[in-house]
Amino acid sequence: MNTTHTSSLKAPVVWVLFLLASLAGTSSVHAEIKTAVVEYKDGDVTLEGFVAWDTAKTTAAPGVLVVHQWTGLTDYEKSRCRQLAELGYVAFAADIYGKGVRPESMQDAGKQAGIYKNDRKLYRRRLNLALDQLKARPEVAKGKVGAIGYCFGGTGVLELARSGADVSGVVSFHGGLDSPEPEAGRNIKGAILVCHGADDPFVPAKDIEAFKAELNAAKVDWQMDIYSGAVHSFTQPMAGNDNSRGAAYNEKADKRSWAAMKNFFEEVFAK
Repeated sequence: MNTTHTSSLKAPVVWVLFLLASLAGTSSVHAEIKTAVVEYKDGDVTLEGFVAWDTAKTTAAPGVLVVHQWTGLTDYEKSRCRQLAELGYVAFAADIYGKGVRPESMQDAGKQAGIYKNDRKLYRRRLNLALDQLKARPEVAKGKVGAIGYCFGGTGVLELARSGADVSGVVSFHGGLDSPEPEAGRNIKGAILVCHGADDPFVPAKDIEAFKAELNAAKVDWQMDIYSGAVHSFTQPMAGNDNSRGAAYNEKADKRSWAAMKNFFEEVFAK
């Protein structure tokens, strides 16, 4: 049985405050944002998601699933949920790893992410369980759900689409673009937006070409925005600003990709 605990969003670290301040223009003046922690299950495994919505809205709104990067569900994804709620969406942050599983080192994060990247069936099941939580929310308009994801989660939203999930569209921010099962592209029902750093060293050109070939063969409605000077993790201030590490924040790419996401969802939810 699901349990929901209402709470207020906590942002104890500087980068969350910076993120919210840098995108303050997206906020609604009349928004009354409520947040909650939501427990749900995958068999015997307890998962702990997070939801944000605008209680000032009197009608059901489109829902957006948010899929975390490789360190699990953190304040970063929660802040993105709040931003989405300020745009008028109901946002639910998935917990792929399980309650309390929050890697603190790059090595541990790599191991956790690897479990799901090497078992796409398990990954898709966890993604769809989170999507079910979003769809079940009474605040969410039926037939109007999408998803966004970062890094590991950027790969995740593409796997969600490949699973055949009934989503209007998904947005991958600096996610992996490999195509391990090209025939799965035929399962995709919604549109796809990929936001990619031109200098991302972790996504080889062959993966991009294979990804494009998969989507074209399946006649998927897709688009890809590529940002000059941007490497991996370009939307995440906690990545620092040293491009030589291969992962770094890029304010311009962050703002441009967020604007692209807004336009994308306005289009797909209007259909």
